[in-house]
Amino acid sequence: MDVVTSSSFSVNIDSLNKPNDPFVTQTKKLLKVGLFSPALLFVVIFPFLRPVLERLNFNFFPKDFLNFYMNAVTSFKEQRQKGNHSGRVDFLQLMLDSRVEDSSGLNKEQKALTDTEIMAQSIVFILAGFETTSLTLTYLFYNLATHPDVQKKLQEEVDSYLPNKANPTYDILKKMEYLDMVVQETLRMYPAAARLERVSKQTVEINGVTIPQGIVCMIPSYVLHNDPEFWPEPEEFRPERFSKENRENHTPYTFLPFGDGPRNCIGMRFAMLSMKVAITAILQHFTCRPCKDTLIPMELSGQGFMQPKNPIVLQFVSRSTTNH
Repeated sequence: MDVVTSSSFSVNIDSLNKPNDPFVTQTKKLLKVGLFSPALLFVVIFPFLRPVLERLNFNFFPKDFLNFYMNAVTSFKEQRQKGNHSGRVDFLQLMLDSRVEDSSGLNKEQKALTDTEIMAQSIVFILAGFETTSLTLTYLFYNLATHPDVQKKLQEEVDSYLPNKANPTYDILKKMEYLDMVVQETLRMYPAAARLERVSKQTVEINGVTIPQGIVCMIPSYVLHNDPEFWPEPEEFRPERFSKENRENHTPYTFLPFGDGPRNCIGMRFAMLSMKVAITAILQHFTCRPCKDTLIPMELSGQGFMQPKNPIVLQFVSRSTTNH
C-alpha cells in the first residue's frame, strides 16, 4: 500500500505504524472492494449494462471513499499548480501534465484531464498495483515455504549480491537471475489475470475458425500456463523452466502473465521491481515455513478468480535464530 500511494501521489502514509491515517483507512475501503469484485467483473463481462447502472446512480465504491479521493486529488492539483511540489514525477503529475488535443475545430486546443478522470485513473492504478502484486507475493512465499531447497538457493543468491543486508538497487536486482526465475515460475503457476481480452482489428481465419472484426477474443492465460504440452508437469514448481537455456525452448505466446505485444501491462516493470525489492528485503531477514495452519496442497477459489480458496498462512522465522 505504501509503495502504491507513494508512486501515485508522493504521499508517504506509513501504513504499518500509522493505521489510522485517513489515506490508510480510505485506501483499505477501496481494497475491500477489490479488483475482482463480482459487481465490477459483472460490468466488465456485460458492458452493455453500464448505461443502466449509470442511470440508477450506482457506485461500485463507498461514497465517503470517493469524496475523500476527489478532495485529495483537487487539493494536490491546487498545490502543484501553485508550485508546491518537490518535482518528483509520480502518477498524479503525469496525468496533470498530460494533454488531449482537441482538433474538432480550426483552432486546436489542449484539454487537460478532469479531476474525475484523474481520480478514476488513480483508483485503477491503486487497485491494479496493490492487489495483483500482493497476491503474487503470497503465492511466491507459499512456493518457497513448501520448497525449502529453492528458498535456500534464493537466499544464497540474495546474500551474495547484497552482503551484510545491503539495500537492493535496480542494477543489482537486474543481475539476480535465480530471483527472476522464481518470480516468473510463480507467475506461470498463478498469473494475476487468469485470462486476457483483445478486440480483433480485422476479420481473420485461424485453423478454420473465422474471427470477425470487432469481436472480443478471450485468451485463457491460466490454461496456457498449465498446459502439459507446453509445460511438462505444470503443477510442479520448477524455477529452472526460466533459466537462460530453457527460455529459448518456450513456445511463443504460452507465457502471458502481463499479456504481450503493444497492449501488454503498462505496469509490468513497476510490478516486477516492487516484488523483487519486497522478496529480497524479506529473505534477508526471514525464512518462511509451513505451519499447522498451512493447507497443503493449496486450492484455488472455484469462483474463477486467481485467489486461494482459503487464506494462506505461513510462519516467518528470523534468520538469526536459524542455521543460515
